[in-house]
Amino acid sequence: MATTIYDAFNQFRSNLEITSLQESTTSTRQQNVREAVEADFSVQESFLAGSYRRHTMIAPLNAADIDVFVVLHPKYHAPLGQRDLLSALMTTLKKKYPRTPKIKPDGQAVTITFTDFEVDVVPGFYQVGGGFLIPDAGLNRWIATDPKRHVEMWSIVNKGHNGMMVPLIKMMKCWNRQQRYPLRSFHLEVMVMHVLQGIVITDYPSGVRWAFDKMRGAIRARIADPAGYSDDIAPGLSPMDRERLARRLDAAFNTAMQAESNAQYGNVKTSMDFWRSLFGDFFPAYG
Repeated sequence: MATTIYDAFNQFRSNLEITSLQESTTSTRQQNVREAVEADFSVQESFLAGSYRRHTMIAPLNAADIDVFVVLHPKYHAPLGQRDLLSALMTTLKKKYPRTPKIKPDGQAVTITFTDFEVDVVPGFYQVGGGFLIPDAGLNRWIATDPKRHVEMWSIVNKGHNGMMVPLIKMMKCWNRQQRYPLRSFHLEVMVMHVLQGIVITDYPSGVRWAFDKMRGAIRARIADPAGYSDDIAPGLSPMDRERLARRLDAAFNTAMQAESNAQYGNVKTSMDFWRSLFGDFFPAYG
C-alpha cells in the first residue's frame, strides 16, 4: 500500500521484479537445459536471450518464459528443415525430462512447460555477415535475428533514460498481461523504445501516459527491428488487428490522463484507483 503516487510507482516497479531466489532457480534450470542439448547436438555456443536477458521480464515467474538460444553446427542446417529441426530438438529434451508432460515445438522454439515456469529453447545458426538464423516452422522459413545485439541496444537506450526505460517497459508489459496479451512481448518493447525517441523519461506516470498516447498511432505503422533485421516486427498483424489494439491503447491513454488529472488536484486515492484499473493488483492500493 502507498499514500503518494511517487511511492506507488516505486512499489509497483519493485513488485514487477524477479526475486533473487527465482534468479537462482532459473540459472540452474537453463544450465541443465543447455547441457541436455549439448549431449545430442554439436553446439557451438549457447546463451540466454529474450526478455530475461534484456532485463524486461516481469513477475510472477510462473507467468514468464526463459529463452535459451543454442547455436548449432552448420551440419544440422542442410539436412533438417525447420519443422524437422524442432522435432529433433524436442526428442532430445523429452529424453532429459521424461516426466515433464508438455514439451512441444512452438513456432521458433521448443517450449518446455515446467510446473513453475516455461523454457523456450531456440535453435539457431551463425549467419554470414553477423547475427543468427532461426527456424520459423509456421511459415517454413529461416529468420535473421541477433538477440545479443538487442541486449546491447536495450542497455544503451536504458542508460539514455537514466535507467528508467526498462522499468517503464515492464509496466507496459504488466498492462499487456492485464489485457490478456494482445501484443507480443518483443513488439511491445520495440514500440515503447520507438515512441520514446527524442525524449527522456522524467517520471513514471507521465512516461506511461506518453507511451500509451504515442503507441496509439505507432500500432498502425510498420516498425523496424532496431537491430536492422526486419522492416516490420509484427508482419502478422492485420489492419483490423491494429485498429483493435489502437482502441485498447486509446482507452488506456484516457485512463492514464484521468489518473494524472486526479493526482494534480490532490485526489491521490482516485488517481491510484485509475492506475490499478490499468495494472491490476501489482499496482499498490491506497493506504
